[in-house]
Amino acid sequence: MLPAMTRKLIPIVAMLALLLAFGAPSLHAFEQPEGGSGFAPKPLLKAKQHMVVAAQPLAAEAGLAILRKGGSAIDAGIAIQMVLNLVEPQSSGIGGGGFILYWDAAAKQLASFDGRETAPVAATPELFLDAEGKPLPRDAAIESGLSVGVPGVLSALKLAHDKYGKLPWAELFQPAIALAREGFPISPRLAKMLAEADRNSFAPEARAYFFDPDGRPWPVGYKLANPALAETFETIARDGPKPFYDGDIGRDIANAVQNDPRKPGKLTAEDLALYHAKEREPVCVLYRTYRVCGPGLPSSGGVTVGQVLALIAPYDLGPTPLGARPAHILAEAERLALADRARYLADSDFVPAPVSGLLDPNYLAERRALIDPDRALTNVSAGSPPNVRQGAYGLDFTREAHGTSQISIVDDDGNAFSMTTTIEQAFGARSMVRGFLLNNQLTDFSFLPVDEEGRPVANRVEGGKRPRSSMDPSMVFGENGALRFVLGSPGGLAIILYDLKAILALLDWHLDAAQAAALVNFGSTDEAVVIEPGPAWDPLAASLAAMGHEVRRVSLTSGLHIIAVTPDGLEGGADPRREGVALGD
Repeated sequence: MLPAMTRKLIPIVAMLALLLAFGAPSLHAFEQPEGGSGFAPKPLLKAKQHMVVAAQPLAAEAGLAILRKGGSAIDAGIAIQMVLNLVEPQSSGIGGGGFILYWDAAAKQLASFDGRETAPVAATPELFLDAEGKPLPRDAAIESGLSVGVPGVLSALKLAHDKYGKLPWAELFQPAIALAREGFPISPRLAKMLAEADRNSFAPEARAYFFDPDGRPWPVGYKLANPALAETFETIARDGPKPFYDGDIGRDIANAVQNDPRKPGKLTAEDLALYHAKEREPVCVLYRTYRVCGPGLPSSGGVTVGQVLALIAPYDLGPTPLGARPAHILAEAERLALADRARYLADSDFVPAPVSGLLDPNYLAERRALIDPDRALTNVSAGSPPNVRQGAYGLDFTREAHGTSQISIVDDDGNAFSMTTTIEQAFGARSMVRGFLLNNQLTDFSFLPVDEEGRPVANRVEGGKRPRSSMDPSMVFGENGALRFVLGSPGGLAIILYDLKAILALLDWHLDAAQAAALVNFGSTDEAVVIEPGPAWDPLAASLAAMGHEVRRVSLTSGLHIIAVTPDGLEGGADPRREGVALGD
């Protein structure tokens, strides 16, 4: 029986309300990110000197122009992010957060930068519970000031630029400033996202920007200018991030959050002034003869992808993509790893997450032994890795749905940049300040702080804490230590599935970058195996169902951007499910 509601305990009524709002208890409620906008095959691009792959052609062109001026990979990444803020505003921008991997080719060193948002200091574990202890409806929480965390993108980019930049900071904002003043044509994908959105869910400033005076979304091709964003970028180009975190821009962000007409939030100017991006150790695992690296916590991507790869390493996945038996093995490994992720992984500054235990060879052998090569497990639960305080990690109730973007770059010197960047759901909190949208990243926390047994949830809300993420900008290195692949994808929890698919396509099935990005999306949560629709994969779905899997055929809108470093130069592939392109010289 559940104890009475206190700051640490939740009553039965709160748990029942959560089940009604979110469905039956699930370690990983799988929620779709931005919807689809078609499937347009993209050719493999080859280049000799440098390459960018980004989610919108205007942004990719801005990054390529910076590389042609002799800029480094981080320089091009900054230019791309600022243009994406303008032309793909539903997915990322300076009002959000992200994770960066950076490969310094000369020093042969890999750095990881954490630009994840933080909760306001005043946030408590009950942030998303009402006065009766019931969880707020998810949409109401997202589309409000309550969901806004301190943005981290600018701080992370500046930290990386201070270390690896070649061109002046101010120069990198000029392409976005010019486009914001002149206007850009609304792309088909942006138009579709707006057409599918409820204009009444936007705060007034954002609604006035994205919709005409009669409330209709701007159509494809409409030239949309953003002079407010141009002024914001001019200020940041001139003065750096300081006005954003400790100046007029930051005060405007706090004011917008605290006075949100839909539901006020707790973010203050002091919260912005306290924010700092962090350089953290990347997470790397050995798979076959390759070293696969991703970001560390609070991104769960590097750990979870690494755990799945370690679990499947002894198996032969066959010569062609996704045979029935290899797909089953992969799905079971994903279920096991995701169960551990939900129970144990969160911001390591607040939670003693057992990363080394989850990747311990003996523990992995125990988990691998649970996999029946011929039959799906009936139930999957978290294991007991080494050095874990038993009873300290509750059943998780987090849901993720990211409006996100991936940037992949290799420069003239062989330096590489992989950044996954987000404002969470499509259009974030749907609140706009000075021309940019604010994130709704705090809804990546668990709405319930403890489970039905009274155990604290690792990913509960706490003041100053960073919500757990699935973002997984990745790099793969050969056995000689040379960079082989740069990749990543948007997609919420499915980022982990998309990146795994691409890694296996590249390393096991020897597909090129374009083929790997286009390959059918496939994977498993604890709820079901998910496979994209298409008659070519009907036999796989039938075989997996015969093994006991629940199989769902659903649209899976990845945005994989892959660069392969080959003896003959660079090869790039952009996901056909979005508007991304690969460009290079």
